[in-house]
Amino acid sequence: MHVIASPAEFRHAARTAPQPLVLVPTMGALHDGHRALVRRARELAGPGGTVAVSIFVNPIQFDRPGDLAAYPQTLEADLAACEADGADLVFTPEPAAMYFPDRSVTVTESSLSGHLCGAARPGHFDGVCTVVLKLFLLSGASAAVFGEKDFQQLAVIRRMVRDLDVPVEIVPHPTVREADGLAMSSRNVRLSPEHRADAPRIRRALLAARDLLKSGERSAETIADAARGLLEASPFLKPDYLATVDEETLQPVATIERPAVLAFAGFYGEVRLIDHVRLLP
Repeated sequence: MHVIASPAEFRHAARTAPQPLVLVPTMGALHDGHRALVRRARELAGPGGTVAVSIFVNPIQFDRPGDLAAYPQTLEADLAACEADGADLVFTPEPAAMYFPDRSVTVTESSLSGHLCGAARPGHFDGVCTVVLKLFLLSGASAAVFGEKDFQQLAVIRRMVRDLDVPVEIVPHPTVREADGLAMSSRNVRLSPEHRADAPRIRRALLAARDLLKSGERSAETIADAARGLLEASPFLKPDYLATVDEETLQPVATIERPAVLAFAGFYGEVRLIDHVRLLP
C-alpha cells in the first residue's frame, strides 16, 4: 500500500496505477462503515484494479470551527484499516496542499442542498462538492463509493456528476449500523455514556414512522409525528430537523405517493447526528 501526501504525486500514482481505479473519499477516523466502503471498492476494482482511499479533514465544509477542531484524527489506525481491507493507494494531503491561499473557485449546487443539512450548515455542500470534484480530477477514478447514511450528500454528488458530465460512476453503499441500530459515525466516539445510551432512539423513531406507512398511512405529517414523539421524549436530544422529502428531488412532500425519505438531524450536546429511513409507498 502506497501512502501519498502530495496532490501531484497522487495524480501521477493514480493515473499510472492498474485500472479500473475505484475511489473512497473519507475524512478519516475510520469505523466499520468506512471499512465496508473500502471492501466494496475492492470488489468493484477486482483483483487487477486499484483501490484509492482519501483521508482528508476538509476544512471548507465545516460551518462551525469547533466541530472542525474536535473532529477525531486517527491516521495510524486508519492506515492499518485501509491496508487490511485492500486499499492500494491512500491520499493524505494537508489543507495547504489542497487549497491555494487566494482560492476563488467553489463548486455550488443550488437545488438539492438548500434545506435539510444545507439549511443548518451554510456553505457545507459547497465545500463537499469542491473537494469531491478535486478528488475525482486528481484520481481519474472510474467509480467512487459513498455511504447512504449521508443521503443528501450522495444526492448532491450525483447531481454534480450528472450536471458537469464527470466521467465517474457513483456507487452507494447501505448504512452500516451498530448492534443497537445507531448509524455508525466518526462523531459517535464523542458522545457521553448517557448520550450514547439514548442515541438508538433515533433509529427506533424512524422505524416507527415507517411502520405507520406500512399500515396504509400516506400523510407525511402524520408519519413524521410518529417519529417526533419518540425523539422529543429524550431528555438529551435537541432536534435540528425532521423532514419528509422526495427521494430524488429532496423537496418537501405532503403525501407519500412516490419514494420519499424521512430525514432527521439532532444534537447530543455539541455532537450532531443524522439518520434517515426510506418511505416506499
